[in-house]
Amino acid sequence: SYNQMAACIRFSIPRLGVVSRSRSVHLASVNKQQDNGYKFVICGGGAGGLAVASSLARRFGEKQVAVIEPSDVHYYQPMWTLVGGGIKTLDQSRRPMSDVMPKNATWIKQAVTEFAPDSNHVILKNGSKIGYEYLIVALGLRVNFDKIKGLPEALQMPGSGVCSIYSPETVTKTYEYIQAFQGGNAIFTFPTMPIKCPGAPQKIMYLADEYFRKNGVRDKTQISFNTSLGVIFAVKKYAERLLKVIERKNIQINFQHNLIEVIPDKKEGIFQLLGEGKEGQTVTFNYDFLHTTPPMGPLKVLRGSPLVDNLGWVDVNPKSLQHKKYHNVFGIGDCTNVPTSKTAAACAAESAVLKKNLFRVMNGEKPFEQYDGYTSCPLVTGYDRCILAEFDFNGMPLETFPVDQGKERYSMYVLKADILPEVYWNGLLKGMWGGPRSMRKSLHLGFS
Repeated sequence: SYNQMAACIRFSIPRLGVVSRSRSVHLASVNKQQDNGYKFVICGGGAGGLAVASSLARRFGEKQVAVIEPSDVHYYQPMWTLVGGGIKTLDQSRRPMSDVMPKNATWIKQAVTEFAPDSNHVILKNGSKIGYEYLIVALGLRVNFDKIKGLPEALQMPGSGVCSIYSPETVTKTYEYIQAFQGGNAIFTFPTMPIKCPGAPQKIMYLADEYFRKNGVRDKTQISFNTSLGVIFAVKKYAERLLKVIERKNIQINFQHNLIEVIPDKKEGIFQLLGEGKEGQTVTFNYDFLHTTPPMGPLKVLRGSPLVDNLGWVDVNPKSLQHKKYHNVFGIGDCTNVPTSKTAAACAAESAVLKKNLFRVMNGEKPFEQYDGYTSCPLVTGYDRCILAEFDFNGMPLETFPVDQGKERYSMYVLKADILPEVYWNGLLKGMWGGPRSMRKSLHLGFS
């Protein structure tokens, strides 16, 4: 039941409490000439960075842990699908960064501009150098709206019908345009990989479909899912279930269609056709509503640094999360080349592995704990239904609950909408939630 599920998850998070909005945080004022040193430096104040920083600050105390993060606001981005569907507000997805920063950590409110791992320091935007004994890179990725010609202009144009849930500046327009839609062509796009939360582009589509039905415009609407991929979802079990959802909702899928240009004056989207024998071919779609998922990639500060692979992702061992060359450097989350879906759930599981291996390295031992690629995508299929996809490196289901999670369930919708935000704010960001692995074993009587 819902109550049993909620109690089980809450029991798995020690000292679950309310996020304080008044607690003070040590905000460092970094002198340009000063070479400050810390035992641990965490670059990035997102989910992965704060999960690790909170544990380290609690264990090692003040003046040992520095978090380098320029932003004033921290967003719970998995909620943006629900914001786009009118279920949650943007304000519910954000907290002041000062409220989520670990109490004993030093917050350096700057941007990193250069990594110097051979001399164990990073350089900040103001020119100062910060030294470290151990570095955790948790910078996330960049959302590249500008990689699609005409898209930035279309997103800013009033009444364009073009929107995206992938930015706090554009997510609220999504629901506004869903509400204003009176019928016609509604297109939802999916770019080339990798992106964060690969299920989100179709989740917002399912919510829009249901809203259109409830408001009497669905019978005047053609919904299309134009995806650059050749499958609806990477995991076979969930893909099969999602294809049934799409069939039930009468949605047209156009595989291997990659959006490369938006012409808002004409309300046209130009798609590159992918696949063998289609090189250079494009097709134009007219739209009345266009939800775009932009391509994504590594941050500029990482590209070309000594820490990355040839594609610009932090080059770590995918199982230990230790850097392949610099053994006092670890990576977590969207900025790494770990071959799993880039989600907050992956950050949680990675954080547990990273911390154990970091402590082993500090003791002169080799990393032992192994990340299995666990990630999760709660695939919302309506305003009261959800498929909870959980899987590993090999695309095999790795489900927490002893039920068929491929089935659309109200309980999984409640988990997504109401329970997981609490787990995020009061568990993950405080370093007290490393994923559902132990809970999964308990619920499966030790057999999973």
